[in-house]
Amino acid sequence: MEPIIECVPNFSEGRNPEIIKQITNEIESVAGVRLLNVDPGKATNRTVVTFVGSPQAVIDAAFLAIKRAGEVIDMRSHKGEHPRMGATDVCPLIPIAGITMEETAVWAQRLAKRVGEELHIPVYLYEAAQPDKSRSNLSVIRAGEYEGFFKKITLPEWKPDFGPAGFDARRGGTVIGARDFLVAYNVNLNTTSPRRANAIAFDVREAGRVIKEGEQPVQVPGSLRSVKAIGWFIEEYGIAQISMNLTNIRVTPVHIAFDEVCRKAAERGIRVTGSELVGLIPLQSMLDAGRYFLEKQQRSTGVSEKELIRIAILSMGLEDLGPFIPEERIIEYQLRNPADEKLVRMPLRDFADETASESPAPGGGSISAYVGALGASLATMVANLSSHKKGWDSRWREFSDWAQKGQGYKDELIRLVDADTRAFNAIMAAFGLPKGNPTEKAARHSAIQEATKMAIEIPFRVMTVAAESMGLIRAMAETGNPNSVSDAGVGAVCARAAVLGAFMNVRINAAGYEDKAYVVDILARGNALQDETIRAEAAILQLVNEKIGM
Repeated sequence: MEPIIECVPNFSEGRNPEIIKQITNEIESVAGVRLLNVDPGKATNRTVVTFVGSPQAVIDAAFLAIKRAGEVIDMRSHKGEHPRMGATDVCPLIPIAGITMEETAVWAQRLAKRVGEELHIPVYLYEAAQPDKSRSNLSVIRAGEYEGFFKKITLPEWKPDFGPAGFDARRGGTVIGARDFLVAYNVNLNTTSPRRANAIAFDVREAGRVIKEGEQPVQVPGSLRSVKAIGWFIEEYGIAQISMNLTNIRVTPVHIAFDEVCRKAAERGIRVTGSELVGLIPLQSMLDAGRYFLEKQQRSTGVSEKELIRIAILSMGLEDLGPFIPEERIIEYQLRNPADEKLVRMPLRDFADETASESPAPGGGSISAYVGALGASLATMVANLSSHKKGWDSRWREFSDWAQKGQGYKDELIRLVDADTRAFNAIMAAFGLPKGNPTEKAARHSAIQEATKMAIEIPFRVMTVAAESMGLIRAMAETGNPNSVSDAGVGAVCARAAVLGAFMNVRINAAGYEDKAYVVDILARGNALQDETIRAEAAILQLVNEKIGM
């Protein structure tokens, strides 16, 4: 996998769109970089920008953005609610795919060195990029903010890692580092009091608050680990907020942070009215939140990805201050390539028309995957109906677990619809490669074999997933809502069609693959899956027919 890193610089300008555009134009000028999100805040007078790309392209874009920010932002006149110390206040790099945190930290150090040496801006390293762990915490580095740094930077212990040891009045200083994915998240309160908001922030943040026991100050930790929080008043909205950085969403996910702020606010007589995401969030965080709130209602969590996201938005009030558009706020949705989902995005009629056309793709492999997805969907429907059936309340979790498993089968088979067509297209492309000399012939032959193997393995995966779904289908035929037993029966027929259809594609593509040991093995496993599926379908249909009784 090609290495991909994310960069989330925070610029000290959130009110002038022309200035912000000048900075983001620099980012977009670099090939190999994709700008994902620009999130300005008027009250904070700060803009959070998110972009991704290859490591070299990302640090090139970040350098240009930092340079431009220093030219168009004057810190001498900057005011805002958020702590800050420079025109580019902080610039973290985050490993996304194909790269380790240690490797990302090296790229951050390269960027910091270049900014310090070429732009003459004081630069501090933080988090994984900072070898001195006594000064790796962003809040410790930034303490004193812009106004206090003119003196702070002269102290030997606060000499910058790169750049001059003198503070630039116009541009300030910047902090560059490497860290895990951080979610910036604000919770809205029905109060205008920043003091009360701060009290709730101290209740929940990991650092807690300092209290006096006798003459000695004592640090009392808050209730949420890996959370930084402050309270402030947002004039733009006329409310106070708890502004949080969730630095490890595996330790404290968004939904837990939201619920805990609700609890602590209620203890102080304050209500939470909603919340606000700053920048992007991983898909898994939204799915986990949706499942969490459904479980609290004792409702099935085996619903679609889209529905889980909708539940998360409603439950956390993410549209309290403005629209929450998943396609713009979820990082995986920003990164996905629409071409990878060309078929499954089609209306049903268009899909059928495309299949019926003279084009050889989509063919039997894609259709097998789609039929399998329909079979898993029918069984999942039975599980959800059973979970919510009146009088079956004590069994809601049992059927919820089945439904969640069914959603997994359905989602993977849907993904394989387009994957099978891409595999076929790759074979056609390989056959079209030049073969004018021995080198070209060898490259063409290698490409054909590689594409052929993929065209075997994708339908074999369809077989595997569709066969696995038979367990869910049988369970629903045996124990699910009896009014929907026929739906389980149709699901079994679909799953059998998917397995047998996909195996035809495995076999026809295997004929052109030269690794005979591999071919013998996969055909043997395919035959076993086919026989197992035929037996499973027969057993399920016997159950269904007995229950229908006519």
